[in-house]
Amino acid sequence: MATLFKSLAVFLEKVEATKKRLEIIAIAADFLKSLDAEDVEPAVSLILGRAFPKWSQKTLDVSWTTLSGVLQRITDVDWSVFHEAFAHTGDVGAAAKALFEKTNVQRQTLLQDETLTILEVRRLLDAIASATGAGSREKKERLITTLLSQASPVEVKYLVKIFIGEMRTGMHEGLMEQAVALAFNVPLAAVQKASMTLGDIAEVAAMAKVGGKAQLEQLGFQVFRPVKLMLAQSADDVAEVLAQHGGKTAFEYKYDGARVQIHKRGGDVRVFSRRLTDVTRSLPEVVKAVKANVNASEAILEGEVIAVDHGGRPIPFQHLMRRFKRIREVQDTAEEIPVALYLFDMLYLNGESLISLPYVQRRRILAENAGGIPLTKQVITDRKEEAEAFLKEAIDSGHEGLMAKKLDSPYTPGARGKRWFKIKPVLEPLDLVITAAEYGYGRRHEWLSDYYLAARDAVTGEFLNVGKTFKGLTDAEMAEMTKRLKALAVHEERNRVFVLPRIVVEVTYNEIQKSPKYKSGMALRFARISRIREDKTAEEADTIEKIKHIYEQQFAKKGKYKTE
Repeated sequence: MATLFKSLAVFLEKVEATKKRLEIIAIAADFLKSLDAEDVEPAVSLILGRAFPKWSQKTLDVSWTTLSGVLQRITDVDWSVFHEAFAHTGDVGAAAKALFEKTNVQRQTLLQDETLTILEVRRLLDAIASATGAGSREKKERLITTLLSQASPVEVKYLVKIFIGEMRTGMHEGLMEQAVALAFNVPLAAVQKASMTLGDIAEVAAMAKVGGKAQLEQLGFQVFRPVKLMLAQSADDVAEVLAQHGGKTAFEYKYDGARVQIHKRGGDVRVFSRRLTDVTRSLPEVVKAVKANVNASEAILEGEVIAVDHGGRPIPFQHLMRRFKRIREVQDTAEEIPVALYLFDMLYLNGESLISLPYVQRRRILAENAGGIPLTKQVITDRKEEAEAFLKEAIDSGHEGLMAKKLDSPYTPGARGKRWFKIKPVLEPLDLVITAAEYGYGRRHEWLSDYYLAARDAVTGEFLNVGKTFKGLTDAEMAEMTKRLKALAVHEERNRVFVLPRIVVEVTYNEIQKSPKYKSGMALRFARISRIREDKTAEEADTIEKIKHIYEQQFAKKGKYKTE
């Protein structure tokens, strides 16, 4: 029998009310065991706030304006109820629930006979994503109305969270991996390895339900299914890296570009961004270069794409982002903003996964298969002076700094560890999310131009403000930012507009201070937006934990106040 969506919503309510990790894992394991096999993947995806499997390129593409309009029409309740609830909770889903709790008794009576299942929710979400072209907005509105009209208040709460992509219940992928292992009696290591390979714990859960450990151990990479990227930690200087790696290290240029994952099978090539979004149509030169140079029948490669001038010198990152957003008239944009591709890793070759091999061996295999495509410039050394000279050379060439990779490091998809480091010569910028904005003064009075900046709490998923700035964007960028923020607005309070946490910006600053002004307890001094990170999602924003670490590191070279 298909599982009711309400049981999933009630489960999520329990998770939100539970603070202990082991209790959350146990509750989740019990819920997973209760599901039919066909319900597992959609249920896990929905629990993690995703409408579709992680590899899917489908998007709901529903604006807050559309969603809020449907909420108002269905409930016919004064919208001040929503604003009051949002002001109290700061949670859009909880505010929508409050709205539906106020709606008429007749609707509640009709709902008693409704049986909205997990599979029906997935079917309707799929139909919403498939509505494109002329009349698509009206069709989406009808489908959203159909879905929400069948939902009780608690179901509405989590459906809205799925629509806006902000689940924030405390259940994240790491806990879900542990719950899957417990539910289906599979070793955690096997679940984690399968999750890294497939890049989607929801699909892994479905396989564990049906085939257990044996099925998970048979998993391998699938071409055209993007793999979660291995991530790097930050290091202050080359000396720190050499001490950590304890010997020779591969230092490579860190380009001011966009990381891409390239999949090839026969004559078909697809390019995925660091967000695992298909950007093939935006980068025809990359496709052409891979087809012409990589002779392997099947391959998954990683590289960096940078924007260059017509002399081949790197130009700022924001110009590259224009290429990634362009899917029409690509040829004209390609002539205006050429790109260069540098490869640095190979994960899969002709049916064989390479991720367990040492990095230096993967690099050698990459060099043998890259043809004429250049690899990231590299030196391997254990000498501090040589590494520092290479860092200076990278900076002088217009690049950001260096990557440092342990020679024997395997590739660990989705993991961030000390095998890879990134080294920048200045105080490292932070990637933060805009949570609210205020209208400016004088010539900026029509623009949302004073931005509240937030970091992510790694445990709860909540975005906590750490500062505010009106500096860094051009007039044109502020005008465009105002349009984007208004489309994401959920609440207005005098001159301030609260928005869904969607837009990531890179922020420079002079110092991090303790501050009672913000719930985070931290504040950036002299914050300034240096660029808009179109290539990053809010989930990839920097964490409060990282900011606290940087705060502590500041005192390596200067003292603390005695009160701290």
